[in-house]
Amino acid sequence: MTRISAIDGIHRRYLHDEVAERIRDLIRSGELEPNSRVNELELAERFGISRTPLREAIKILATEGLLELLPNRGARVAAVNEAEIDEMLEVIAGLEANAARLLAKRITDSEIADIAELHEVMLEAYEKRDEARYFTLNRQIHEAMLRAAKNATLAQLYAGLSSRIQRFRYAAHKTPAQWQRAIDEHEEMLRLMIERDGEKLAALMERHILGKKEPIAAQFGAMGPGRAT
Repeated sequence: MTRISAIDGIHRRYLHDEVAERIRDLIRSGELEPNSRVNELELAERFGISRTPLREAIKILATEGLLELLPNRGARVAAVNEAEIDEMLEVIAGLEANAARLLAKRITDSEIADIAELHEVMLEAYEKRDEARYFTLNRQIHEAMLRAAKNATLAQLYAGLSSRIQRFRYAAHKTPAQWQRAIDEHEEMLRLMIERDGEKLAALMERHILGKKEPIAAQFGAMGPGRAT
C-alpha cells in the first residue's frame, strides 16, 4: 500500500477517514480545545497531505458534532456546555450498561485477562497518583469492555458521543474519596465480568458513569450551563 512521505505517515487509501481519526485524537487529548480554530495549513503540513482530504475529514467530524463549520472561515472545535455533558453522560451510561449485558454473554477468557492486566497497571498509576497514566488506562478499560460486547452499532454510537466529552470525562479531577470509589467500582467490574453477571455489571456501569457528573461539574461547571466549556 502506498504511503505518503510524512511525519505521521498516513496511508492514501481511505485517507480522509484516517485524517478524521487523527483529528479526533487531537480533540480527545485536549490538544485541540473547544472553540479553537482548525488550522488547515498547519494540519496539512503535519500530516503531509493536501488540504482536499483534510477538508473531507473536517466535514465528517462536523456531522459527528466534533467540529463546527464556519461560513467562509473554516472550522472550529465544537464547544460542549454543562447541560450537554450531563445529557451525554446519561446516554453513555445507558450504552455502557447495555454493553455490560452483552459482554457477559460474549466476552472471552482472553479478553478478561487483557482487561485484568490493564486494571493492574491502572492500580499502579493510582498508587503513584499518576493522573495522566491513570485516566489513559481507565479509558482503555472502558473501550475494551465495549469491544467485548461485540456489537458494532452500539460501538459506533458510543464512539461518537464519547469523543465529544472524552476530555471532560477522563480529565476531571476527583477528590480522594471519589477516586477511591472509582477504583473500588473498577475492582467490582472485573469481578462481575469474571462471573459473567450481566445485570449486576450493567447496574454498576450506570452508577459508575453517572457518578462522573459531580467531578466534571466541579471542574468545568463553574462556567455555567449556558456557556461553553
